[in-house]
Amino acid sequence: MNRRPLSVTILSWVLIAAGLLGIAYHFTEFKFQRPFDYEIVWITLVRLLAIVSGVYMLRGQNWARWLAVVWIAFHVVISIFHPWSQLAIHALILVVFAFILFRQPATEYFRSLRTPAT
Repeated sequence: MNRRPLSVTILSWVLIAAGLLGIAYHFTEFKFQRPFDYEIVWITLVRLLAIVSGVYMLRGQNWARWLAVVWIAFHVVISIFHPWSQLAIHALILVVFAFILFRQPATEYFRSLRTPAT
């Protein structure tokens, strides 16, 4: 089994932290008088996807790196409706994610856990 690249480890923990902090931050917006505020539900689901992606990237699951890229690409898409600076930052983060997750060491790491030993 290949060793996990440090960049994948760091990115995984960043995703986990971003998800947890996002849920904690948005939890303050939850109102018990309106328990089914669908905007909060969607935000929480998106944050949970970040956590799931980070956890399973640490475990070497290839689908999790794709989930991470889709997660940040989703942020790029919704940033279209915000100031240009947010769009630029999210686009830059998408490039960084793709660079880290699809370089040779990361590809070998994710591939090594799927290939049975011969």
